[in-house]
Amino acid sequence: MTDRQYSAPSHSGPSAREPDHEPPEWPAQLPRQPRILAIANQKGGVGKTTTAINLGTALAAIGESVLIVDLDPQGNASTGLGVERAHRLHSTYDVLMDEMPLAEAAQETAVPRLYLAPSTLDLLGVELEIANFPDRSFRMRKAVASLQDSPSGPQFTYVLFDCPPSLNLLTINAMASSHAVLVPLQCEFFALEGLSQILETVERVRRGLNPDLAIHGIVLTMFDGRNKLSMQVVEDVRTHMGEAVYNTVIPRNVRISEAPSHGKPAILYDLNCAGSQAYLRLASEIIQRERLLCAA
Repeated sequence: MTDRQYSAPSHSGPSAREPDHEPPEWPAQLPRQPRILAIANQKGGVGKTTTAINLGTALAAIGESVLIVDLDPQGNASTGLGVERAHRLHSTYDVLMDEMPLAEAAQETAVPRLYLAPSTLDLLGVELEIANFPDRSFRMRKAVASLQDSPSGPQFTYVLFDCPPSLNLLTINAMASSHAVLVPLQCEFFALEGLSQILETVERVRRGLNPDLAIHGIVLTMFDGRNKLSMQVVEDVRTHMGEAVYNTVIPRNVRISEAPSHGKPAILYDLNCAGSQAYLRLASEIIQRERLLCAA
């Protein structure tokens, strides 16, 4: 599989602005470490945050050192990892405003080897604040590159961006910083329509901001095997997208829905539930796909 295999259509759509100057270079000593994935879909309620939290936990459980960067002003990833708003003394807002290095904004969670750069409501206004900055699309890329300037801190092997449910400057920053995009897709009627929009945005970011950006894969979420529509959506997405779709399908699961209210990933809340087991399988599949992407 290669990053050119899944191209998006080129008709007009949400704009990824052309850069006003050359994007910053990745550090020479870090060609592929950490691996940086943006978890993105402009539709809300498709399982982005649930995927970020549980995928991060699953990767940490198999020995990876993971940083989740919460770029959603709602801060659901932060809440879902048990970080209350009162304890978010530093946030991704501070990072985007160049007020703090990303490594210092990152804080430990209850999951060993899993760290979080939390979100606050300040992110609601950050687009307006950086809109006229020449490097507005690359501020998070610079922040991720600076992780290598903190040798005393955690040495992350994965950085996961939990993007907001819109194709705004926060999402563009995440994609411009990432090696690949992971797209959660709910098994519902309008799934393919939403998928075409996110793939188009990835293609626009690739053309204008990040030529190495790949589609890592599409994960089907909230699947209900008793529902004929869910079955049809899975069939349609696999027909249209082929190998881009992960084999693992995340089921609709009550325990996954309950876990955030307890400030825990589902994998900690109930390891044996169907949803937790599915995310563990997804983490294993992502590691396998990583080998293919890195070898391409």
